[in-house]
Amino acid sequence: MDALEDIFGKTAQMTVLKNLIEHKDESTYLSGIAEETGLSHSSVARVITPLIKSDIVIEKPLGKQIRTFRLNLDDEKTKLILDFYYKINKMQ
Repeated sequence: MDALEDIFGKTAQMTVLKNLIEHKDESTYLSGIAEETGLSHSSVARVITPLIKSDIVIEKPLGKQIRTFRLNLDDEKTKLILDFYYKINKMQ
């Protein structure tokens, strides 16, 4: 368990957020997140929606049915989350 999970618990949304942080310079797909995290496709879709609405994650359509996702590195909330994540993990 890492520092974020120690503080906030292991939730699907935390798992997805950590996956996106670990790949912060890359775009990914729901199926890629699901495969890497062990969560179901529907769980990833459910928990990524609030992150998109909060502008922490950017959703970009790729064709008619495919969507890509990446952290919104220009958003102040995202910057604070990344700063907190790196600082709290250094303390362990």
